[in-house]
Amino acid sequence: MNNTTIKIFTVAFLTFLSVTSCKKKGCTDPAAYNYSEEAKKDDGSCSYDAPYSIPSAYVFTDANGNNTVNYSGQTDRLNQLREMVVLMKSAIASGISADDLKAMFANTGGNGNGNFSFTSTKQLKDKCFAVDQALFETWMDKIALASNSFSSQASDGQAGVLTSGTSTYLFDEKGIEHLQLIEKGLMGAVFMNQALNVYISSSEMDVDNSSALDATNGLYYTAMEHHFDEAFGYFGVAIDFPTTIPADFWGKYCNNQNTALNSNADMMSNFRKGRAAISNKYLTDRDKAIKAIAKEWEEISAFQAKKYLQDAIGFFGNDDAKYLHALSEAYAFSWNLRYAPVETRRFTPTSHTSLMNLYKSNFWEMTVADLNAIISELDTKY
Repeated sequence: MNNTTIKIFTVAFLTFLSVTSCKKKGCTDPAAYNYSEEAKKDDGSCSYDAPYSIPSAYVFTDANGNNTVNYSGQTDRLNQLREMVVLMKSAIASGISADDLKAMFANTGGNGNGNFSFTSTKQLKDKCFAVDQALFETWMDKIALASNSFSSQASDGQAGVLTSGTSTYLFDEKGIEHLQLIEKGLMGAVFMNQALNVYISSSEMDVDNSSALDATNGLYYTAMEHHFDEAFGYFGVAIDFPTTIPADFWGKYCNNQNTALNSNADMMSNFRKGRAAISNKYLTDRDKAIKAIAKEWEEISAFQAKKYLQDAIGFFGNDDAKYLHALSEAYAFSWNLRYAPVETRRFTPTSHTSLMNLYKSNFWEMTVADLNAIISELDTKY
């Protein structure tokens, strides 16, 4: 072997060592921002701080300081449901019309046929699956029918009202408070479903994220940013949540389960992280945040269902008004678990149907053993 051959071999060998050495060292923790799939040995370089700014509130602007957040359509739908709830609550003292509720559901004439205090092009009905639309309208028929018995005391087989302390509730002849099924059900069928299965689903995230939709007309956000904002809008909290806690909908129940789940910080931090990741083009971080949001949202509904079942057990045989009220809420939050995304949900369609079948069609006939059976089924999943 001559000197030239030896030199070539030596250079090639050293180059090989250099390349393979670089590939073997690096950050080996997948949770780190600088994780390297090629790294075989951790060199202590892992960084866990986002390489971009994450705001302390849900406030985002472009390079020129223009606001890039807009979820006005979601705000309209939250307000529509709030005004429907006001009408339904009046049923404890007077008859209400199913036609009025259905007009609000479909936003007839842009103002719920005169039942809304504001006008809007948005509606709740067209955001529901067709089968859910029919179900909600059936429940509206039932609450309107029960309201005709507002002067009667509810009992097994008799619609009417029951009072506990300063609270009065309207139940149908089977002890079901349809106000809760409609309000909490729409929280699932519209707010939860649209947020998780539409706006932050892969189909609505696989859109343009390079340019503003229409900066000339004040739409300074990209399509991807806007879809993520719409999901946040359905969560129904203030931009500084949990500093400000809402009095209703998912923000209220997120706060109710905060002790058990740390849900306030988890949900808000992931919404802020996901949106910041989109604006800074870190889509892997966006996807991590989306998965965490979906998982926690489902858990909030499950834990709230369990909480109401436990409340119902405490009231059983002592306070029919509070018992049936809690049981109706538990039913609605259990029902909402069907809207968790298929990628993260704990109940399959078949197992969820089995869960709901544990609720008897006549709530007056349910026993403490029945309630504990539902709690046990939830515990196996969560």
